[in-house]
Amino acid sequence: MKKIVLIALIFITVDVFSQTSRKYSNEFLSIGVGARALGMSNAYVTSVNDVTSGYWNPAGLTQITKDFQVSLMHAEYFAGIAKYDYGAFAARIDTSSAFAFSIVRFGVDDIPNTTQLIDADGNVDYDRISSFSVADYAFIFSYARKAKLPGLRYGANVKIIYRNVGEFAKAWGFGIDAGAQYDYKTWKFGLMARDVTSTFNAWSFSLSQETIDVFNATNNEIPENSLEVTLPKFIFGIGKEVRISNKFSALGEINFDMSTDGKRNVLITGDPVSVDPHMGVEVGYSRMIFLRFGVGNFQKVTDILNNDKITYQPNFGIGIKFKGIALDYAFSDIGDQSDALYSNIFSLRFDINKQNNTGTPSIQ
Repeated sequence: MKKIVLIALIFITVDVFSQTSRKYSNEFLSIGVGARALGMSNAYVTSVNDVTSGYWNPAGLTQITKDFQVSLMHAEYFAGIAKYDYGAFAARIDTSSAFAFSIVRFGVDDIPNTTQLIDADGNVDYDRISSFSVADYAFIFSYARKAKLPGLRYGANVKIIYRNVGEFAKAWGFGIDAGAQYDYKTWKFGLMARDVTSTFNAWSFSLSQETIDVFNATNNEIPENSLEVTLPKFIFGIGKEVRISNKFSALGEINFDMSTDGKRNVLITGDPVSVDPHMGVEVGYSRMIFLRFGVGNFQKVTDILNNDKITYQPNFGIGIKFKGIALDYAFSDIGDQSDALYSNIFSLRFDINKQNNTGTPSIQ
């Protein structure tokens, strides 16, 4: 049953991609990376200060204290059908600047292709079934620098997008992000402008005549080469860090995602701008053990009794940091509408200095 549903989804996806301007374009880049951020419901644009800044806010790269950082993450969604992977490398250039390179992949693999199931004579031949993948890739190049004004940092991303639907379709895209952070005493402020110049994906399709015949027989529209546009999104954040005692600390942050692609089903709806708030809290012990909570994804829904209500997505996470290695875990639920769709997310981060006393690189 899952395979049949997946095949139907692929046909729908190809048809949707043929449109010129779509809401939720490149939405795989809105999922988030790093279990620390996900445990705080992605409320992270002001607090991020490590290699994952290349995704969340490039300005945070200037806060890396080691020579290099490496981060890896793997997550699975919808009972393991979809896989989400992330890897990144960051390095300090000098005391005021840093750069990073990040890769994000979100895909569904081993999807049966049954478009050639029936041969020219009308016979069902299961040997004609092949498989393919539907995957989205993002390659992100980041640079950040400290400003002359104390506490102010800024940075930018250059993104290359590659998306493919097996041998049926592919797209290449290009976009730019810009971000800034400012610290004032114990207060933190952040601004991230995603796709600030809009991101353009150019789609091309390669369909065999047999596949076209299948599309016609199933009343699917034949897609044509087209341009897909991702409009800008602005994320504004406010955070505060406090010391509870010598060993305990707390960090809280709230973000406001302002999309510009028309009315969305979020807490504050508007046309063309909608605002989606989300917030997170992190409690740390000895800067070694961390407990995280977050809430976001507020949506207005109507139940079976025709009553309006607001649903939300709670998140939870824990983290351990020891001698340059950080292991983070997040439990992310899809929301109140289903108790079955959730993900267990793990991420690793390594802090590396160029040389130790023996002259070899070391994790510290």
